[in-house]
Amino acid sequence: MESISAEQLGKLLWTGTSSILKLELRDRYAFDDDLFDAWRRGDQAAVDGFLGGWRDRMASEAAAGRRIRRIRVVSEPLSDYQRMLVDTSGPSVDAGEELRWLPRRLVSALPLPGNDCFVLDDCVMFNVIGGNDEPVDIQLSREPGVMKFCRDSFESAWEIATPHREFEPA
Repeated sequence: MESISAEQLGKLLWTGTSSILKLELRDRYAFDDDLFDAWRRGDQAAVDGFLGGWRDRMASEAAAGRRIRRIRVVSEPLSDYQRMLVDTSGPSVDAGEELRWLPRRLVSALPLPGNDCFVLDDCVMFNVIGGNDEPVDIQLSREPGVMKFCRDSFESAWEIATPHREFEPA
């Protein structure tokens, strides 16, 4: 696997692929700290400001016919951080992102990648996150076996995950 920059990830993500599969395995991400703080304060204007760009991107991608599916594996009971994710995900779902929630207790026997990943038409990108919840590396693989493993893992998880509008947090 090769390491790539965030800029390279963005270019691969938003050009030339018909669909995006996103698998999130972590309970927390430090890069969302400002959003989390705004949510805890009840500052809806700030929350909307943080998420407006993503919502608009989802609407644009859906209008272009691209399918974007995301699974968030979550621990139960949900932490405040995870509750924030549930509370703030509706606008992107309304805009066209397909989001499902998967309680960690249901994935014990599922083969899953060791890191969060994006599965595209012709590659897989792994987000490697450190113990401090900060990004450490972005890895790219075009190896067919890795791509098949990640796609199959995503589809297996998708089958048992709960759609966002039906998810009732524990």
